[in-house]
Parts: sequence; C-alpha cells; structure tokens
Amino acid sequence: MKNDELAEKWRKRNNSFTSWLLCTARHSLLIILNASFLFVACEQPKQVKKVIPYSGPIEEINDVKLLYSEAALLKVRLTTPKQLRYLNDNRRYPKPVNIVFYGPAGEEVTTLRSDSGRYDKAKDIYVVTGNVVVINKQKQEKLLTPELTWNPVTKKVYTEKRVTVLSQLTGEKLYGIGLDANQDFSKYAIRKVTGVFNVQGGI
Repeated sequence: MKNDELAEKWRKRNNSFTSWLLCTARHSLLIILNASFLFVACEQPKQVKKVIPYSGPIEEINDVKLLYSEAALLKVRLTTPKQLRYLNDNRRYPKPVNIVFYGPAGEEVTTLRSDSGRYDKAKDIYVVTGNVVVINKQKQEKLLTPELTWNPVTKKVYTEKRVTVLSQLTGEKLYGIGLDANQDFSKYAIRKVTGVFNVQGGI
C-alpha cells in the first residue's frame, strides 16, 4: 500500500512539474515572439535605389558629311570629324564643324567654321558654338560670333549673341548684339548696332 501511495505522489509531482515546464515554455515563447515583432517593427525600411536612365549617346560616327540639296542642286555641305547621336535623335558635334553654302550655279558663296555644334531634332535646327567665323566670298565680308543658329527649313541664320562684321572692301567694322540673315549671308541685319568703325581694308 505504501508503494502505491508513493507512486501516486510521484505521479502527481511529475504532472505538476510538467505543467510548470509547459507553462514556462509557452511564456518564454510569447516573450520571444513579442521581442521579434518589436525588432521587426523598429527596423528601418530599406531605401529603394533610384535607377537613373541612360542619357548618353547611342551611336558614334566619324568623318561625317551631311549634304542638303534643292531641285538636285547642292545647297549646303556640313562636315565634322565626329557625330554623337542620342535616343531622342538629337546629335552633337564635339569637334570643329565646317559648313559650306552654295549659290544657284553651284559655286561656294559662304563658308562657316566653329569649334563644335549640335542638332536639335524637335526644333530641326543646327547650333554652332565657339569661335564661329563666317566668310561671304562674294561680298568679301567676315562675321565673328560665339554662337549661331541655322534653320534648314526657313533657310535662315540668326543669333542672340554679340556679332562683329568686317568688310574687306571698305575696311568697315560693325559691332552689335543679335543678327538675322539668310543662309548664304547675302543679306543680313544686326538687331542692335553698338559701333561702326572704319579701318584699313583687308581681313
């Protein structure tokens, strides 16, 4: 009888210990889960890296020659060592640009030289920049400006920048701001004349 009583007491004691152990384990698990939730909640959100789209050139061409003709007659020839073309079909000419404008008989009327240039597809214009020099062979005049825009549709040339016009025939120098001309420079108008000087002929 005593053995049965001892066994019953031992069984009850084990059950109590097991219950206490399970309760402690559940309590510990709840603490761990709560701590994990707090850790996740306090974690800083990851910053999403912005992807910058490529904006560089998609094509590079060397020794470029562009020809513009009317009624099978050559009117304009543009040459430059390098052309960079972009996704929007704009083009940039990072090296010197040379343009020749031809007359009705195919003769060279005017030449243009600049340090660089670009073509704007949306506006359909060419812009040359840096030490722009235009020489009209027929009128024997030279035009100097830092920037010049040519519109092949209207066949007009213009600038908002300062301009200097030198005449080899008269030795006259014209200074001004802004200029409008036809593409062969046979006619032009300075928007704001800032000075007129007579000097010895020859340019």
